[in-house]
Amino acid sequence: MKAGRRISAALVPMAAITALWAGAAFHHDITVARNRLASGSDIAQTRCGPIEYATHGSGPPLLVVHGAGGGFDQGLMLAEGLEGFRIIAPSRFGYLRTPLPEDASAEAQADAHACLLDALGVGRVAVFGVSAGGPSALHFCLRHADRCAGLLLLVPMEYPFQTSPRMSPAASWLMKCSLNSDFFFWAAMRLLPARMVETVLGTPIAAVRDATPAERRRVCAILDSILPVSPRAKGLLHEGAIARALRPLPLERIATPTLIVSAEDDGYRTFAGARYTAEHIRGARFIGYSRGGHMLVGHAKELNAEIATFLGSLKASLQ
Repeated sequence: MKAGRRISAALVPMAAITALWAGAAFHHDITVARNRLASGSDIAQTRCGPIEYATHGSGPPLLVVHGAGGGFDQGLMLAEGLEGFRIIAPSRFGYLRTPLPEDASAEAQADAHACLLDALGVGRVAVFGVSAGGPSALHFCLRHADRCAGLLLLVPMEYPFQTSPRMSPAASWLMKCSLNSDFFFWAAMRLLPARMVETVLGTPIAAVRDATPAERRRVCAILDSILPVSPRAKGLLHEGAIARALRPLPLERIATPTLIVSAEDDGYRTFAGARYTAEHIRGARFIGYSRGGHMLVGHAKELNAEIATFLGSLKASLQ
């Protein structure tokens, strides 16, 4: 009994030290994350409401539509290395400083993209939609065809995307608590990084472990960029409604050059929808990888070359 008490007494200061270390580490990381968002973006007052956005570079305009867990910062990250373009990276509905309106459908988001371009005095753009940014990017090219000079979709959430079953009330409550807790999300990232890569980033951890150091750093950076998660919670929780609303669209009306990319082992199961979309857009090109997950790990060099060639072919139509 006395030995047990001694062990318990020894564990108390150890637990206290661990808690202090965790608190200090969290405070450091969340401060860095919040400082990253504190500058670099503006708010455009548009006829569709206020929209947060950031711009970078110069040249023909490229509208970058971020995926789940993103914002203007993820848009800029996705566009890194794309030289010769003026990157326009909005925060979609419910992300960071862009409010979630009553009508937050993919169609309304597509119109909001057009409203932002109007506010910036931009006419035609090339459109780069990633993951859950795919639906509004696609609708933009359908609803504002005269303004869409080209469409690039990476691992897009498009019909016939298979949504997961609706969560139970208890699971839904836990999800909301998790997304509204920066500490909970941070702790999961630090304690269960492999699990977070597979569940949050939809990428097999084996693919990441086999990747180059540069690609592993890219994956880690994308996961880290979701912090702080709380100002992205409304947008994240709304993605399920967007997924459930997916339906067949008149894709044959899209006549713009189109490139669509996905991987068969994508944890978010975007492959079927990506291939279907490419098959129904006239002249669209589809690149399908057998592995690489949602992050398309292992294909950075060839994929970057494909993207550069595709976007480079659009510049003349954007002058």
